[in-house]
Amino acid sequence: MIERLDILVVGAGPAGIAAAVTAAAAGKRVGLVDDNPAAGGQIWRSGAAQPTAARTWLERLAASSVVRLQGWRIVDAPSSGLLRAEGNRGCRDLGYDQLILATGARERFLPFPGWTLPNVMGVGGLDAMVRGGLPIAGKRVVVAGTGPLLLAVAAHLTRKGAKIVAIAEQASLRRFVPFVSSLLGEPAKMMQGVEYALSTFGSRVYTGCWPVAASGKEMLDTVTLRMGERQWEERCDYLACGFHLVPNLELPALMMCHIDNGFVVVDGSQQTSISGVFCAGEPTGIGGMEMAILEGEIAGLAAAGKMDAANDRSQRRRRSLGFVRALSTVTELDPRLKQLATDATLVCRCEDVSFGRLRDHASWREAKLHTRCGMGACQGRVCGAASEFLFGWDAGSIHSSVRPPLYPVQVSSLGHPDKLADEGDSLSPACVLAPKEIE
Repeated sequence: MIERLDILVVGAGPAGIAAAVTAAAAGKRVGLVDDNPAAGGQIWRSGAAQPTAARTWLERLAASSVVRLQGWRIVDAPSSGLLRAEGNRGCRDLGYDQLILATGARERFLPFPGWTLPNVMGVGGLDAMVRGGLPIAGKRVVVAGTGPLLLAVAAHLTRKGAKIVAIAEQASLRRFVPFVSSLLGEPAKMMQGVEYALSTFGSRVYTGCWPVAASGKEMLDTVTLRMGERQWEERCDYLACGFHLVPNLELPALMMCHIDNGFVVVDGSQQTSISGVFCAGEPTGIGGMEMAILEGEIAGLAAAGKMDAANDRSQRRRRSLGFVRALSTVTELDPRLKQLATDATLVCRCEDVSFGRLRDHASWREAKLHTRCGMGACQGRVCGAASEFLFGWDAGSIHSSVRPPLYPVQVSSLGHPDKLADEGDSLSPACVLAPKEIE
């Protein structure tokens, strides 16, 4: 039997939690599905020292009637009004009347010599490992790339005892002026920025600077940084490197939602080009946690039919778009970053495809056909965004190549889902279906 919900929310980060809680408060039967074992997404990771907003929303979620499927991953959209989810309990089909996509974002990585060395990690990746227990006290760390995450992670690592050797931001100082000006209308963000700056006081901060190579025999030993004509080496134990965020568009693309300039197109109520399908958070534009929560509330209210309240919040969202535009400008990648990779530098790590094998191809499709780039386990989630920037390939062609299943699945999950999910796993109000422990 297919489980049916009034509203199904995919993604349990800030936007998804806000959407689910808001819709449930309006009296709807709501399901929230996420592939992590606990709600919160990457930004409100379980076990981390959580801000007040996180605790508030997580407490509201726990007290709500939302049906939570934690540790379940959406792998297919077999028909209208139906999604297929896989967990280690098996596979099940989830029916819905309204759908809210809050699939979040991931880091953008750009290849350079040595970027595959052990201890070269994403900014968010190293932060997550430290929050999960990785010892960092006394370790020398270089934080590099672009975006507000650099300073936030540097501040957290400093509090954990790391020595931040350098913070290298690829954007020039000149481009920071309009961004800082945009914070004047966002006092909470301004105070947060001041807090991060104070936490990292004493660390060297460079603008217009980026890594050009990472070196070491068996693992990272030094990072070569470049700022203008100056180039030098920094000894370090870890390099945390990420070039802002890339929205997770695989599910919206599979469902044929209209995507333009790398983001899902939505109207004032967060509805996509598909009737009854809404989208909130990073897939519609990178705007920070507060914007994601606001969009989640709008989507939850609109999906529940509470249009007056949704329209009121939509007006608040429009007033905050200045920050989104300023953030987009300051994180725009410097064209010189295209010159970092050599012919031998791997771009697709899953299939061992180098920059030299890709640069003569005219499109993402052609590269896939000739080199298998993007056909490995991550299905282009890393090399797709990098290739789009490096070669100027059409992002639309990358999104149009999405096929089910969205992630590698067990062979058994390709069978009939009604026979695969455990019999006792009915979706009762306020239940949490977490993955079984692996024996």
